[in-house]
Amino acid sequence: MNNMMQEMVDWIEDHLFEDFSLERLGNDMGYSPYYCSFKFHQVTGISIKRYMSLRKIYLASIELKETNNKIIDIAFKYGFLSQEAFSRAFKTTFGISPNAFRKFPQPLQTYVKLNLNGIKDGFMMDISQKLIIGALQNKIYEQFDQDILNILNGQAMYEEFSKHQLMEKSDYVPFNEAMCSNDTCVSIFSDEFKKMRASGHQVSIRDYETVTVTPLKPLFENKYKCIVLWLGDDMFCQMNLLTVLAFLEQEGYQGKVFFHMIKDMSYEVEETEDILLGGYKEIYQQVLIHHRLPEAKLMPVMYQGIKLYLEYLKEDNEITAYIKKHVGKPLDELLKQLFHLFPQYGLGDLQYIKMIETIKKA
Repeated sequence: MNNMMQEMVDWIEDHLFEDFSLERLGNDMGYSPYYCSFKFHQVTGISIKRYMSLRKIYLASIELKETNNKIIDIAFKYGFLSQEAFSRAFKTTFGISPNAFRKFPQPLQTYVKLNLNGIKDGFMMDISQKLIIGALQNKIYEQFDQDILNILNGQAMYEEFSKHQLMEKSDYVPFNEAMCSNDTCVSIFSDEFKKMRASGHQVSIRDYETVTVTPLKPLFENKYKCIVLWLGDDMFCQMNLLTVLAFLEQEGYQGKVFFHMIKDMSYEVEETEDILLGGYKEIYQQVLIHHRLPEAKLMPVMYQGIKLYLEYLKEDNEITAYIKKHVGKPLDELLKQLFHLFPQYGLGDLQYIKMIETIKKA
């Protein structure tokens, strides 16, 4: 089945810039148009139309960033009837206009071509990623010497960076929370916060402190001139990023903050400009406590993460829909498919297992 589905994805990619015809797809695949549409949604969790829309708007963002082509020409190339329609779609997806993005490119959540035959486990860090990370580190060392704290995306990244000695001269700690799950409160890392988070994660406060709070001791106790955040582009990481920024504001941090967007599995990294603190406490409360989309201007990747988070909170979302259709599969196989098809959420096995168990009990 995956071979047939990959052929369908390849066909869609080959015809991405043409007027899409479900009938033509069906004829070329040797199946009815309805069957193609149904199977694509069943296997991938999204519709063909949605997949094509995400791919085209993402490819358009690359062209905006890397070429001087006119925005109206890019709009027509990617199937929009006008520059205004393209601008609306771009802003709806990324929270920023194409013109503003071109002037000041910022990290976006990537949406690459689906690969249904190449599901891989584990991660791989090659020499090129090590060199890039090293270059970014040296650039910051030149400005702040060793008075730097690096906050890494979880224990796995912390151990990988430690193994390769990538942080050499500066301090580094893991952020082991999962802020996209369970309730939170206004005062971050307060006693109330720790009690609430421990209860949500179904662990003792002592265990919560051991796993999450104790590793962050340098953040709480030392005064750094620069804090570098190494987090991914998925929903999970963006909710953590929002929490860290809100915490720094809460504590009145006056130093520099940099965000390096890094992929969990490959450790590919994209540098960003420094982040100016201001307004993140309010955004944190609006999103993670009141569960609503803020009106403040956001980095595109955080805007995407927040939209995914609000979708994730719904009882019926694209993930639960997929689980309901495949709930009879062996757990290991279902988890593997969920990791592969919904990387933009960045969820771990515990979150998925909780969702699967809830659906089975319903």
